[in-house]
Amino acid sequence: MRLTKSLISAALLSGALASSIAAQTTSPAQRQAASTARLDHRELAADQQIIQALNRLTFGPRPGDAQKVRAMGLDRWIDLQLHPERIDNTGFEQFASRYDNLKQDQNDLLRQFAEAQRERRMVRRDRADSAQMSREDRMAMQQAGLGRRQIVGQLQSARVARAVASNRQLEEVMTDFWLNHFSVFLGKGPPQPYYLVEYERDVIRPNALGKFRDLLGAVAKSPAMLFYLDNARSMADSSRPRLTNAGRAGRFERRPGQARNTGLNENYGRELLELHTLGADGGYTQQDVINVARALTGWTINPPMTGGGFIFRPAMHDAGEKIVLGQKLSAGRGIEDGEDVLDILSRSPATARYIATKLVRRFVADDPPRSLVDDAAAVFLKTNGDIREVVRTIVTSNELYSQRAFRSKVKSPFEVVVSAMRGLNAQPDPTPQTAQAIAFLGQPIYGHQAPNGYPETGDAWMNTGAILNRINFGMAVAANRIPGLDFTALPAIDSLRNAPRQQQVDAVISVLLSGSASPDTRAVLIKGENPITSNAAANPAEMASAESSQNEMTSTIDRPRRANPRALALGPVPQLTGVAQIVGLALGSPEFQRR
Repeated sequence: MRLTKSLISAALLSGALASSIAAQTTSPAQRQAASTARLDHRELAADQQIIQALNRLTFGPRPGDAQKVRAMGLDRWIDLQLHPERIDNTGFEQFASRYDNLKQDQNDLLRQFAEAQRERRMVRRDRADSAQMSREDRMAMQQAGLGRRQIVGQLQSARVARAVASNRQLEEVMTDFWLNHFSVFLGKGPPQPYYLVEYERDVIRPNALGKFRDLLGAVAKSPAMLFYLDNARSMADSSRPRLTNAGRAGRFERRPGQARNTGLNENYGRELLELHTLGADGGYTQQDVINVARALTGWTINPPMTGGGFIFRPAMHDAGEKIVLGQKLSAGRGIEDGEDVLDILSRSPATARYIATKLVRRFVADDPPRSLVDDAAAVFLKTNGDIREVVRTIVTSNELYSQRAFRSKVKSPFEVVVSAMRGLNAQPDPTPQTAQAIAFLGQPIYGHQAPNGYPETGDAWMNTGAILNRINFGMAVAANRIPGLDFTALPAIDSLRNAPRQQQVDAVISVLLSGSASPDTRAVLIKGENPITSNAAANPAEMASAESSQNEMTSTIDRPRRANPRALALGPVPQLTGVAQIVGLALGSPEFQRR
């Protein structure tokens, strides 16, 4: 990726986003010292601790949140967020009731999908001998696809709306964490959006702060994961014995004539070990991958016409003996093989450490402090994988409230958009437009094709093209182009319409940047000009190069298969003045881009 010197200079002038990344390029010796140093107290002042907690345990503070936490007491507020069932969320649930497709039973949704597919096949079959499809046929085809598009739109809109408006913010943060950890791809195939309704609603969210084994088991039996990683069609190889039927566990027979290309599929078994539990350095072998995949044969999905859903099919199951991580699974068993594998993996110290590391990285720092990872992993093992207690260990730790961790995390595109809406006290957007803005910034919801999820560290999200787009997003927000958002409704902002520029800047910094901004950022807000956008406007070729760099980045972390014109609905960068201009520039500032 080539960047010109002038544009790089502008990026450096514009802010500490670059310095944030530079902080991650400290020497291994420096990182080692910081990682192993134990803290015996919280370094941040009391008000800074509240800011830090609101930025890490929520998707960003709303106006007045800091005062509420201060009145309640930080530790009491954290405990409340760890128990979302105790938090009244009636207001948001009333809003969410408009997403009618997301309230439906999955069996009904899958039957609707099957019926739509049948109608599409009938149209194609009836017109196979015609040169052109009639208008009526095209309308029938479009109608058949309408249900799927509505479900996708509601899935994405509701996901953003919950992050913006739910009072149970830590539950939403953890739901986002696990959806990325157990990542599935919307574009895997036609039924996947229908599977995703249940996946987010019944598999991930209810278990986000529960027992890891329960979550792992729910994911392993979810049609969304079984379909995405092909386990639904994995079956015993032709040389392996199989159970004859579910009611006669213990009997098995050999099926030597079975075609090999419909046999064992290792995709889910491999990702279960590498991405979901042990981690790439978790000490397993290729033979473990094979045997885990064998243990999970027969874990599949009912046909959509019969309502979908998990089913164990003995006739597909490899009933031979298996050794997984040194533990023997006897021959002649059925679904117990897979259950035992999940038990083994969920109790493994390697899993405890891998999950603890990812959680500390999410909440504390891109370079997780080793001492805190040790503590969190120990709690994971001691509590039999109690996620709530592991998270409690992390979010009450001294390391989270250290100077090193304060505002050290670069926001993902999802976090940028949602925190902007929360910071400006926006109402949740019932349309797909806000989700499309997130896609425009490089993180389409359920749009990551690979099973490793979106990047967890800031360096993966930052280049000059990305910074430009984030600045432009801030200006679009300030121009009220996002549904549900009207920043002029904020009393603290609206009353400043005719105030001196300096006073306007101070107010915006107080509302959006928690009262703190660097001299560079303050100068940009006073002057009303961002050096990056000014440089790009003066050098269109460099602008094109920067946009190309953003495209390169998003292409490596997956973009929607086809560009949706509405995803670019932010339009050209608006020319703003006064308070709107300050708000837009503040949303694009390095301070706002970090949490």
